[in-house]
Amino acid sequence: MGASLLRLHFHDCFVQGCDGSILLDDVGSFVGEKTAGPNKNSVRGYDVIDRIKQTLEQMCPGVVSCADIVALAARDSTFLLGGPTWEVLLGRRDSTTTSLADANTDLPAPTSNLDVLISAFAKKNLSPRDLTALSGAHTVGFSQCSNFRDHIYNDTNIDTAFAALRKTDCPAAAPAGNTNLSPLDVETQADVFDNAYYRNLVARRGLLHSDQELFNGASQDALVRQYGNNPALFASDFVTAMIKMGSISPLTGATGEIRLNCRVVNG
Repeated sequence: MGASLLRLHFHDCFVQGCDGSILLDDVGSFVGEKTAGPNKNSVRGYDVIDRIKQTLEQMCPGVVSCADIVALAARDSTFLLGGPTWEVLLGRRDSTTTSLADANTDLPAPTSNLDVLISAFAKKNLSPRDLTALSGAHTVGFSQCSNFRDHIYNDTNIDTAFAALRKTDCPAAAPAGNTNLSPLDVETQADVFDNAYYRNLVARRGLLHSDQELFNGASQDALVRQYGNNPALFASDFVTAMIKMGSISPLTGATGEIRLNCRVVNG
C-alpha cells in the first residue's frame, strides 16, 4: 500500500496541483478524476486516506485538508519502506473542482519517450533532474501487464533474460493477463525503497518503456548511473523533487475548502 499512497500523491499533484481533487467521487452530474485512463482500476489508497481523515475529524474537525493528508501519507510511506523522510509543507486546501480531461492528458503514460516525459514535467515546473529522481519511486510497487507488454515483446533496449522472465506472467496477446502484476523493481522487489531501480535501468531491466527511456543513450544516462552508484545522492535529490512536486499550485488562504469527507465537496 505504501507505493500506492506515494503514487496517489503524484497523480493528485499533476492534475490541477496538489489539491486533493483525485479523491473526489463521481456524484450525480459531478465528474471526478478516478475514471481517467491513468487512474481507473489502477490508483489505490482512497480507503486509507478516508480512515485517516475520519480519525482527524474526530480529533480536530475542519482543520487538516485531504490534500495535506495525501502529501503526508506519501512521505510516511516512503520512510516506512526504507526511504528518506522530509518536512512536508502544510496548509494546502482542498479543491471543489476536478478535471477529467487534465487527468487524461497531464499524467505521463508508461509508453512515453524521454522528450514527452521531460515536457510533461516541465509543464509542472519540474526539471529533467526532478523527473529522473521522482522516477526512482518505481523502486517500489507493481505494474499491470497491459502497461509493459509492448516493452517486453517489441522494444530492443531490454535485457533478453529479463524480458523472458516478465513474459511468463504477461502473455503476448491482449487482453489475456492484462491485470497480471509484476514488480517495478526486479532487484529488491516491491517493498524496499532504495536505489536499485537505477541499477536495473543500467542493466536494461526497466519494466516500463518510460522507465528505460531514462537510460537509453540520451541526456539522463549519466544521472541514472550516479544514482545507481550513490544512494545518498538519490535520496537527497528525491527529497528535493518531492518537496517541489508537493508545492505544485496549492490552494491556500480563502481558496478551496477543508473537506469534511475527502470523497465529496462540502454541502
